[in-house]
Amino acid sequence: MAERKMKRVSDSLTEQVHLIMPRSLNAAGFLFGGELLSWLDETAGIVAQRHAEMNVVTVAIDNMYFKAGVKNSDRVVLIGRVTHVGRSSMEVRIDSYVEEPGGVRRMFNRAYFVMVGTDENQHPVEVPGLIVEGVTEQIEWDAGQKRMELRKLRRQEGF
Repeated sequence: MAERKMKRVSDSLTEQVHLIMPRSLNAAGFLFGGELLSWLDETAGIVAQRHAEMNVVTVAIDNMYFKAGVKNSDRVVLIGRVTHVGRSSMEVRIDSYVEEPGGVRRMFNRAYFVMVGTDENQHPVEVPGLIVEGVTEQIEWDAGQKRMELRKLRRQEGF
């Protein structure tokens, strides 16, 4: 059996920027949550495809929490990274920021996506492992392990 390919977090790190325009606003004049969710899913897919080097599908979204609203003309920066890897699954963390004109960023959302690498028949296949470098990545890996165990428990409970 071939040795599992390994990749670094930095290999798939992705940053996207969106300028908020009227078409992305809700009736109250703030960024529509569904629009953000679409951007997050796209970003998670790009991160996971870069890591896995194959097609991926979204399996779960954890912990969507909005800390603040986003207004027209704001710049939104999404930064995605792989935080944990199973056999075929990858956990992708996406931090969302409003970027001020001077470049200062204020986080307003964090979400975790579970993505699975698939073959041409949409069957799960093994993805590269993750090389954990440094204390911060180790802390995120350990937290990802706990989230994975909680997701398994929720599935057993019927969620």
